[in-house]
Amino acid sequence: MPGAFPIRYIEPVFRPPSEARSLILPVTDGCSWNKCTFCEMYTAPQKKFRARDEAEVMDSIRRSGELLGDQLRRVFLADGDALVLPTHRLLAILEAIRAHMPTVERVSSYCLPRNLRRKSVAELAELRDAGLALAYVGAESGDDAVLEKVRKGETFESTRAALDKLAEAGIRRSVMILNGLGGSALSRQHADNSARLANLTQPEYLATLVVSFPMGEQRFRAGFPDWEPLDLPGLLHEMERLLEGLELRRTMFRSDHASNWLVLKGTLGTDKARLLAQVRDAIARPEHAPFRPAWARGL
Repeated sequence: MPGAFPIRYIEPVFRPPSEARSLILPVTDGCSWNKCTFCEMYTAPQKKFRARDEAEVMDSIRRSGELLGDQLRRVFLADGDALVLPTHRLLAILEAIRAHMPTVERVSSYCLPRNLRRKSVAELAELRDAGLALAYVGAESGDDAVLEKVRKGETFESTRAALDKLAEAGIRRSVMILNGLGGSALSRQHADNSARLANLTQPEYLATLVVSFPMGEQRFRAGFPDWEPLDLPGLLHEMERLLEGLELRRTMFRSDHASNWLVLKGTLGTDKARLLAQVRDAIARPEHAPFRPAWARGL
């Protein structure tokens, strides 16, 4: 592998906000589905999906361990859906991380629900025992009409099944919902069914982002031509409806990604009343609300 740095990155590189201090370890390039019309993360020509060569991944792990030593605490397996790899390959990667990076406390990955259909609970439990602690599941919505419009390739039930399987295996789940994805016409059912999905699966973490299209809306509108975006009051009302519908026992809730206008943080359900009050106050008195300035928002 040329160069001094132990890992070969193909730009752009993405990771969840909570993985800011993690070593980003690509084990695949791109996304194996890559048909979601709202997602621009892996559409660049250089991001065509493929599994990385096993020898390259192992060499990256070994060299990263040698270079970074005891500085490493977390590793994020990139790109879009590392769990598409066969279980035996993932186990080999996790075992190498444990051998060459003994101070690592958590390994995590993005996870498409579809890629768990071929993995049993027993296999996932093996991955958990080998170090996979957290899976980020982009549910986007719990509403089947919205999911079909945006070509997600999933349904309420397929996402629910994947989240339940992860829970049974003991792998923590971070679920993401896209505020505004259904537009004005489907906003209410998007909020209601997203809350229903969360209530039935009780994820350890739940986050919201605001849908946006830095590269333009043409790809998105090909499947959703009548989509009308929510303005800021509409986004706040949708958030209010989502929070109203959530009945969670102990889920860390975050709406603090840079795409969000209003930063919300708390634990559901203990902080539900406070979070709802924050949203309602922003609706009633927008001139006093602590909105993120437009220039600071983005993906």
